[in-house]
Amino acid sequence: MGKTGRSSISGAVLKVIACVSMLIDHFSVIVLWNYIQKSAAAGGQNAQLEHIYHVGRAIGRIAFVLFAYLIVEGFLHTRSRGKFLLRLGVFALISEIPYDLAFGGQCFDWSSQNVFFTLFLGVTALTVWEWIGKYAGEWCQCIAVVVCGLAAYYMKTDYLYTGVLLIFVLYLMHDIRLVYKMAVAAVVLLLGTWSMNCLRYGESFSIKYLFRFSLREMYGIAAFFPIALYDGSRGRQLPKWFWYGFYPAHILLLYGIAGFMRVL
Repeated sequence: MGKTGRSSISGAVLKVIACVSMLIDHFSVIVLWNYIQKSAAAGGQNAQLEHIYHVGRAIGRIAFVLFAYLIVEGFLHTRSRGKFLLRLGVFALISEIPYDLAFGGQCFDWSSQNVFFTLFLGVTALTVWEWIGKYAGEWCQCIAVVVCGLAAYYMKTDYLYTGVLLIFVLYLMHDIRLVYKMAVAAVVLLLGTWSMNCLRYGESFSIKYLFRFSLREMYGIAAFFPIALYDGSRGRQLPKWFWYGFYPAHILLLYGIAGFMRVL
């Protein structure tokens, strides 16, 4: 309970919620969806499993919003931003092969990069923003953020420039009331995802259809319910390597489960 008598949760609990929602999302897309496709190829169709798949993906939208929020908290409270960036960069490289195997079916798939690259570029944008702010004006600072967003787009990182922009606006609005923070995050997620889908699939689908398709990212706004209960404390923390290593480890495990199910 917090000082006001209301229930409250620590940063450690937010991390657990983020990891669990991410696990549900990745289980849905790596294991469950592969099973659904295998069943369909054999002539079967299970509407209930497909419904569970969509529910799992909806729950998974919570994960990135929480990670973006936590990455801003980490940036503001870390003792060494250089080491913070280094850890993100190292685990981006470590995670790439498991990510490519699970989502691309091969060890090296340059069509997309894992979310650690997005987080790395987001923190880079914040670091450069603060550094340039000491010597130049806001226009130069904005250019640094745009460059990081473009890097995410051309590197094809998970969430592309939308991820970098979400991290940036959560940083700018860190001390703003939660309801305004949530509203701006919703706009960034919706318009960012819509624009990304238009760039990717604009020749194949209508802009109206892609807008409706992009609305599924709005499930991520549910992340602000646990954020509203966050009391600012770190809580009982597990070792840093656990939180960073959970991402590649669980993806590799799910890839192995999916592979085992394919040979059954």
